[in-house]
Amino acid sequence: MSHLDPLLERNLDFARTDAHVGLGPIPKHQAFVVTCMDARLDPAHILGADLGDALVHRNGGGRVTDSVLRDIAFVAAATTMMSGGEAPTFEVAVIHHTGCGSALLADESFRSSLAATTCSDDASLETLAVVDPDASVRVDVGIIRNSALVPTSVAVSGHVYDVETGIVTTVCPAVER
Repeated sequence: MSHLDPLLERNLDFARTDAHVGLGPIPKHQAFVVTCMDARLDPAHILGADLGDALVHRNGGGRVTDSVLRDIAFVAAATTMMSGGEAPTFEVAVIHHTGCGSALLADESFRSSLAATTCSDDASLETLAVVDPDASVRVDVGIIRNSALVPTSVAVSGHVYDVETGIVTTVCPAVER
């Protein structure tokens, strides 16, 4: 039996609900959430988001990488094309969290081992550690706000989810670039 089998069974239940029918590629809330892949941090649950409400990009630590910036640029271009040439008016929300496993990247021994295993640069991995989520979310919001890839009409905000209380706190209010 596969570990995925119970989830695939749930998928059949989901498919019968028709919740996926009629949804378009532009999210209802014009939100693009960048967050961690940690199983305790699912935007559908912590934000009460339904299918079609938001775009979600998840990676280790929820850090803003070149891949995230390219995805934001793609969404901005696609949104502009689909809306007849109007500049996109969506918000990118970066959400980091307390107790993030990416804090392991601050440990030199762990980081060096991972760098060797993944053929990664040790210094680059160190920048991905989320030790202080308030500080790291400010850094990542700044990266998006200063990126030439992101249109000025895109608002950017930063938040921290507390895994103990379940509360999302705004650290950087939404601001267009």
